[in-house]
Amino acid sequence: MTCSVGFFNSVPIAVLFLTVGLGYLIGKLKVGPIQLGGVCGTLIVALLIGQTGCQMRGDLKEVAFALFIFAMGYSGGPQFFANLNRSSLRYIVLPVIEALLVLTIVLAAVPLFGLDAGTAAGLAAGAATESAVVGTAAEALKHLGLPDADVQRMEANIATAYTLTYLVGLISIVFFTSQVAPALLRINLRDASKALEEKLGVTSGESEDSNLPTLPRLVGRSHVVKDADGKTVAEVEAALGGRTAISRILRNGEAVEPAPEDTLATGDIVVVLGLRRFALRAGSVIGPEIQLPEAHADDLQLSELAVIVSKKAVNGHTVGELAQRPGAKRARGVFLQSIQRSGHMLPVTPATVVQYGDLVTLVGTEPELSEAGAALGNELRRSGLTDLVFLAFGILAGLLIGSLSARLWGIPVSLGSGGGALVSGLVCGWINAKRPALGHMPDHAVQLLKDLGLAVFVACVGLSAGPEAVSLIREHGAVLPLIGLLVSLGPACLSLWVGHKLLKIEGPLLVGAIAGQHVSTPAISAILGASGSAVPLLGYTVTYAIANVLLPVLGPIIVSLAYHLS
Repeated sequence: MTCSVGFFNSVPIAVLFLTVGLGYLIGKLKVGPIQLGGVCGTLIVALLIGQTGCQMRGDLKEVAFALFIFAMGYSGGPQFFANLNRSSLRYIVLPVIEALLVLTIVLAAVPLFGLDAGTAAGLAAGAATESAVVGTAAEALKHLGLPDADVQRMEANIATAYTLTYLVGLISIVFFTSQVAPALLRINLRDASKALEEKLGVTSGESEDSNLPTLPRLVGRSHVVKDADGKTVAEVEAALGGRTAISRILRNGEAVEPAPEDTLATGDIVVVLGLRRFALRAGSVIGPEIQLPEAHADDLQLSELAVIVSKKAVNGHTVGELAQRPGAKRARGVFLQSIQRSGHMLPVTPATVVQYGDLVTLVGTEPELSEAGAALGNELRRSGLTDLVFLAFGILAGLLIGSLSARLWGIPVSLGSGGGALVSGLVCGWINAKRPALGHMPDHAVQLLKDLGLAVFVACVGLSAGPEAVSLIREHGAVLPLIGLLVSLGPACLSLWVGHKLLKIEGPLLVGAIAGQHVSTPAISAILGASGSAVPLLGYTVTYAIANVLLPVLGPIIVSLAYHLS
């Protein structure tokens, strides 16, 4: 079909940028926690523009998808492998339930409703809100040995079915996790989250501190001992409460490294570091605040250090366990300010598990700050350079992996180039987390590859769908959203029962984990808003990392099995 728009016919690539731009503009529209998203918006625009006959041919979409899927694996690799342990086992069950039930429901619908392989894969991708399945499934169609016309028709059906079911999957999982699931568990999500915060050891008053961004959260103060005469360092720190520490004692002009059992005497000058609201109590507990002698002024200079966790001795251990280690005594006055994982800030509690690839921010004074950072991993170096050699050969290795095939119940199944690139990306990301100097890719570069790669791919697929979209809507338009609702809520309901009754996962963590198994950012945003707490993220990040790998792999499996069932 010839494009009816003259300019786009002479400059075909222009339609691509128009599609992506309009798609992401539409995707920004938001109603409460519900946001269409750039991918779905791009597909809608592409399907509409495709009616004019404007299409994108060639290998551009394959290149774009390879970059996207490798980058997705690269960013998720550290968390994926870090979560493959016994402590995360009960959470891993949930994304496995998600993958198996999505597969079962979709394959059951194939003979019942006469769905082809493309429609089945698009249904799974949209209802499970996992856009990567669109790419892995589209690539798998090429290995069925079908004529090009049939491949193109099924590829168009992937895009159309995804578009028809995505909004159903998105709205249903957001509403289920933030409203229905807490009601079924008979909990008030906000109250339950606060109770769990106390159980996990979240320091009272930390939330208040975080709500005052114009003031420093961590401060340093120097006081001369008067009221604390005869008290030990441990007794004074306990009296101050919260996260505070005496980092230095100046006695007779000499700096002394404090130990918990050391006794303070009148005239000693002590340096107190800690949370602002607690450190300010030092005036009434210790004595008057004074200015430090110039020679020791550096003891009050708080610095910030960002560290990528890469030490084997740290991975998989809780913050509380790390604080109890003998080496932690040398880090007095160094505070853990934040832990970032997969773009989310985790609540800092004694029970929070630290993993490979976590971005940990420390605040304190030198030299203790650098020593504490070295014990965790490598300092974050904000280099803007991407290791293109590592990127190119990583994707090449993925394509080689994807070329391998096996037989499942006599049916040939292959990961395809998309699945292979995903596996390669996971391994490369894991390698970089352990050896940051090898294969460096800046976070912004990785995010650009993911966003632009997927946007270009879905735009090409949507434009190619063209008139095929209309025929699918006429044939299955009414039934697909209903099946999509079952695909979305079926695994969520089963996971809720299993997680509550069998795995005994606390309510706030469980609803966060269900949002993660559905790889739904809008769902976790709604949960965080309803709970007023970051605690549900502790469940979300585990299942999100696993599901982000399991669900894309479903693409080739659904295509192969659905083709032989239809």
